Amino acid sequence: MRLASWRMIARLVRSSDVVLEVVDIRDPMSTMSRRLEKIVEAFDKTLLIVLNKCDLVPRSVAEGWKSYLEGLGYKSMYVSATSRLGTRILRGWIKANAPTKPFTVAVVGYPKTGKSSVINALRGRRGASTSPVPGSYGYTRSLQLFKVEEGFYIIDTPGIIPVEGGWPEAIIRGKAPEEIPDPLPAAVALIEKILKYNRRALLDAYGIEEIDPYKALEALALKRGWRYKSTGEPLIEEAARTVIRDYHTAKLYFYVTPPS
Repeated sequence: MRLASWRMIARLVRSSDVVLEVVDIRDPMSTMSRRLEKIVEAFDKTLLIVLNKCDLVPRSVAEGWKSYLEGLGYKSMYVSATSRLGTRILRGWIKANAPTKPFTVAVVGYPKTGKSSVINALRGRRGASTSPVPGSYGYTRSLQLFKVEEGFYIIDTPGIIPVEGGWPEAIIRGKAPEEIPDPLPAAVALIEKILKYNRRALLDAYGIEEIDPYKALEALALKRGWRYKSTGEPLIEEAARTVIRDYHTAKLYFYVTPPS
């Protein structure tokens, strides 16, 4: 997983007209980047919060988060990039709100929020790479400019914005599960968070009724036959990585409801 530097993100924002910040609608506030938003504001660019993966939450929750964010002063829209839900409306919004034509759109977001899926949904079959970005002094050759249609371009970075704060998001999104040296604390915190919003999540995903995070991880390891060869004890680290992985793939079903 390659994370872009904040310097590159600033250059990306400066070279764009519209910035799409892709967040996970299951937990928007934990996947929004305040630092990115300050950069967008500093360069006086148009920002849209794209609440992605709307197919994973009820319509009322999607509408609730949209209204809540707009109440905070953000422009927002919910889509499901993989299912192509709302992506045509998103394309229309961009065209209507771009300050000039031709215009460029920067698509940014934390790992696993669906940044690439949003880019692919916007590009459709008409997308064509024209790398490197023209007129952007100091950019690396790995930056890409994609043509959506005449006068409509998307800039993509080779990496993803660094994950800020927000335990355990900073850990589980900053690295692939296999690369986390000690996944246990993050998995425990993640289980606690998930069960707070869906008490049946572990039961539905794994058939495990245990709600104590440590005991649940032990039960999952034993159920899958993951044991240390030397002692026969349950290999809970592998269970922890599985929980993190299944959170990303939405096998563990949960979502945070917007504040009333």
